[in-house]
Amino acid sequence: MPHHKHHEKLERLKEAIKNHPDLSEEEKSNALAHIEEWYIEDQADKVVWSELKEKLLEISAKLEPILAELGFL
Repeated sequence: MPHHKHHEKLERLKEAIKNHPDLSEEEKSNALAHIEEWYIEDQADKVVWSELKEKLLEISAKLEPILAELGFL
């Protein structure tokens, strides 16, 4: 899914939390903090896996079939 679609969903989720009448301000703040943390971790994971993939492909073309079998390509 393109980055902008993830960002749009994130913004909709944040707005829904901010506007939810049954949540206290503290609950809203905690929920938003967790969501931001998860989003940042998810983005970092994507970068790490992308860089790992690039380095492994540089090491040897023989790894390509293995990575494909594991679903990384």
